[in-house]
Amino acid sequence: MPIPVAYLGVILIWSTTPLAIKWSAEGAGLLFAVTGRMVIGLAACLFLVALLRRRIGWQRPALQTYVAAAFGMWASMLCVYWGARHIPSGLVSVIFGLTPLFTGWMAAVWLHERVFTLYRVLGMMLGIGGLLVIFARAPVLGPLALPGVAAVLASVALHAVSAVWVKRVNAQLHPLETTTGALIIVVPLYLLTWWLGGGTWPSHVPTRAVGAIVYLGLLGSVVGFVLYYYVLRHSLASRVALITLVTPVLALLIGHALNAEQVGLRVWFGAAMILSGLASYQWGDAWREGRLNARAAERAQRPSVIKPSGRLSGP
Repeated sequence: MPIPVAYLGVILIWSTTPLAIKWSAEGAGLLFAVTGRMVIGLAACLFLVALLRRRIGWQRPALQTYVAAAFGMWASMLCVYWGARHIPSGLVSVIFGLTPLFTGWMAAVWLHERVFTLYRVLGMMLGIGGLLVIFARAPVLGPLALPGVAAVLASVALHAVSAVWVKRVNAQLHPLETTTGALIIVVPLYLLTWWLGGGTWPSHVPTRAVGAIVYLGLLGSVVGFVLYYYVLRHSLASRVALITLVTPVLALLIGHALNAEQVGLRVWFGAAMILSGLASYQWGDAWREGRLNARAAERAQRPSVIKPSGRLSGP
């Protein structure tokens, strides 16, 4: 597959996922929607594993990776599905744009990575400031907007924990193997959660909700994940990071066009602050280092100036 096609596919899937989450729970219920998505995703993964004749390993590092990934799929997904019911889908994508910031914090604590540099701290402050701007008058968005954004922020944090946990295990598994192993663990958890939550089969599921559940199960849970790692393997990391800058803006536009979600000036301004903070976090230090190196190279290339001694010489 050409890299630009895969790159565009990731952007489109990630941009439409928040709206699909919102639609999937309409009439079907939160637990039924997310459980159905995971069951469909597992069936698709098992089909691909059989088709490609791959093997799911259950050695200790692999099992630890599956558990870490399943933790994110279960805890993070439950939070985002609940929060998406109370805030516009575009804002869900904007908040999820903060994932690299949360992941950086977790990596600093857990992996002892160097995170708190000048531009990264500036990015964190801009991201938090953007959230405050957007939700300073949350009642305009709805009575449960603040709990909704808190749930999505919790989802981002749990997703970051899962990602850093997978990185800490470092089992070097194929993305399809990781996804399939995690879904084998997480589907029984969702079935149990659905049963404890009442376990009722909805009497009527709207066609749009059914389509959204199938879309999330096949594209959101399987195709999007595989395409992302395909792009990550064949592209520069800096280009892949642009996805988190493009998808929130596109998600805001999609939510406004397809779901009549109101996107006012305050929302756009807050989103711009968040995306600016993310850009500072991702590339600020590299930009500063590049400028310093360019200046050093420029000084090294200048010809040395020999000062005259001030004495006249002659025959």
